Amino acid sequence: MRFSPTKKTPNRKTINESSSKFRSEVFPCARTVWQWRIEQLVPNNGIGDFLAAKTGLSKNIIKDCLEKGAVWLKRPGQGERRLRKGRFLLRPGDRLAMHYDAQVLARIPPVAACVFQHKRYSVWDKPAFMLSQGSRAGDHCSLLRQVEKTWPGQTIHLIHRLDREARGLMLFAHDRQAAAAFSQLFQSRAVEKRYQARIVGTLAAVGESTVINTPLDGKESLTEVTVLANENGQSLLDARIHSGRFHQIRRHLAGIGHPLIGDRRYNPAPGAENLQLVAWLLAFTCPYSGEKQRFQLDEFATWPSSQVPGITIR
Repeated sequence: MRFSPTKKTPNRKTINESSSKFRSEVFPCARTVWQWRIEQLVPNNGIGDFLAAKTGLSKNIIKDCLEKGAVWLKRPGQGERRLRKGRFLLRPGDRLAMHYDAQVLARIPPVAACVFQHKRYSVWDKPAFMLSQGSRAGDHCSLLRQVEKTWPGQTIHLIHRLDREARGLMLFAHDRQAAAAFSQLFQSRAVEKRYQARIVGTLAAVGESTVINTPLDGKESLTEVTVLANENGQSLLDARIHSGRFHQIRRHLAGIGHPLIGDRRYNPAPGAENLQLVAWLLAFTCPYSGEKQRFQLDEFATWPSSQVPGITIR
């Protein structure tokens, strides 16, 4: 057994080893990554025993790691994927990794609501603090995994992302062809997305629009916001992004001195509230029926859409 000198993340250790060298008395810290190169066949009912012997963890914990997406397989000539069941034949040359994080495994996933389903895609209302997709240490708390479990046997594709702290509408494709069709719609800016955000300070008079075009990550970025209401030293905004940069709305508004309420990354005084950002509208032309599709969270559609510039009434 040896510890990788390249990993220096606090409370995390990485163990690289072959299947023939291991000291099972090692007790994992808060975050531990084990990596193995398989040197001999592991029978299709022996993965649980293999992992328990190599890590010193109980079989119940190993089962939990498998089911929640913390075990990864890389077979020569194939892409890396999560290994979820103990009944799988491991071959010489396979690479196996387990990302053990007790805190991640203990999390209870929030429940999202499906607002529309088509055999080729679906639209979901992601609650705040639910991940769009999982991490190396597990995916059971992600919306992608919930959609996969709703349609077992289908390969679900994540088309776009939404911040973990934000609530809002998300689209998922149910096969590769649908994923390609919707990816093209997003790339060509044929999908309309609207956000509602509450910020620190009064940005402008009600009904006035502001365009922020500060480059982000060295790339052109454009965010358009319209003031819906001003109250108690805060503005409620309708926001539309014309590019897809990381945390674009949050970074752009913080950059002009109006960070979002509850933004613990970009607001130095976020307050006690959660992030005040909701993706409340999603609209596109269905690539299969040719019909206009418009989905919205009615509780946030407090501003007549005909009065917000750029929204098309469908």
